[in-house]
Amino acid sequence: MRLADYTTIGLGGPAREFVSAGTESDLVAAVRAADASGEPVLILGGGSNLVVADEGFGGTVIQVLTRGRRRGGEPGMVTVAAGEGWDAVVAWTIGEGLAGLECLSGIPGLAGATPIQNVGAYGQEVGQTITQVRAYDRTSGTIVTIPNAWCGFGYRTSRFRRSPGRFVVLSVTFRLAEQPSSAPVRYAELAAALGVAIGDRVASAEARSAVLDLRRRKGMVIDPADPDTRSVGSFFVNPVLDTAALTAVEAAVRVRWGEGTRVPRFDAGDGLVKVPAAWLIERAGFGKGYNPGDGARISAKHTLALVNAGSATTAGLMALATQIRDGVRDTFGVSLAPEPDLVGVAL
Repeated sequence: MRLADYTTIGLGGPAREFVSAGTESDLVAAVRAADASGEPVLILGGGSNLVVADEGFGGTVIQVLTRGRRRGGEPGMVTVAAGEGWDAVVAWTIGEGLAGLECLSGIPGLAGATPIQNVGAYGQEVGQTITQVRAYDRTSGTIVTIPNAWCGFGYRTSRFRRSPGRFVVLSVTFRLAEQPSSAPVRYAELAAALGVAIGDRVASAEARSAVLDLRRRKGMVIDPADPDTRSVGSFFVNPVLDTAALTAVEAAVRVRWGEGTRVPRFDAGDGLVKVPAAWLIERAGFGKGYNPGDGARISAKHTLALVNAGSATTAGLMALATQIRDGVRDTFGVSLAPEPDLVGVAL
């Protein structure tokens, strides 16, 4: 069973064992059985944020195929099973007259993966609307309900990501606004696409359409006919810098490009700023379409996406990622961190 067939980037060797879990009880039972036998476990969702070694995975891969979504409890509350396709969930909530997830349209993968990474885009993050996560705790062997306050959501991280492998997400509950209009538009690029000001609202369906259009232009909506979408999305996380690190980046920019070049940044709270990784990558010499010639290249549409042009290997992809990381570090003194989960490989 080649894991390449289960990842959006189309890379990865075989799994020693492969189990599909269509119900929550099957999922928990499969994990318990593997843990009892001492088998390494890899929980497989949509494969959209996963890079697996060419050698594959020497353990049990458990594919999450659970289904179910429902409204209930307080107004605006929805609960979805971990195996539900994420974009279908977003479309469903909009159809139900609910707002709060519309800017997360077009993101591939499953609902159960969203709290792990605190998935976000265009000014929204799931951590803003998640009320609780039900999960199987492999340490205690029990099913637990984790409220938002205990999830430890941060920029592209959470308690689940900081304790890798401990929790198997079973379902996620969101509290959304019961309204046909979107949440206030917070992202400048999206506001410009919609022709509105920051803070304005539009119909949620209109916001979704604009987000999907923006993502397609960047090759961030899966399309079998478009090789630029054969990726894991953004490969690097936008770095969050303190004052000293930002000052060092600005100094490097002045030396290379003069006083007139401004380093883009966004407030990240607590005196920190977020600098676009794509900006750093491009100015370190790695532009759109950069191709070292071994099948792995930078997307022609988006600098943060590393794609499998059709003949890549995981080793080649990681060599390209290492080259980019080292180039940015040598140019700016900033070490970029990978965004996808790396299995059997390291950066």
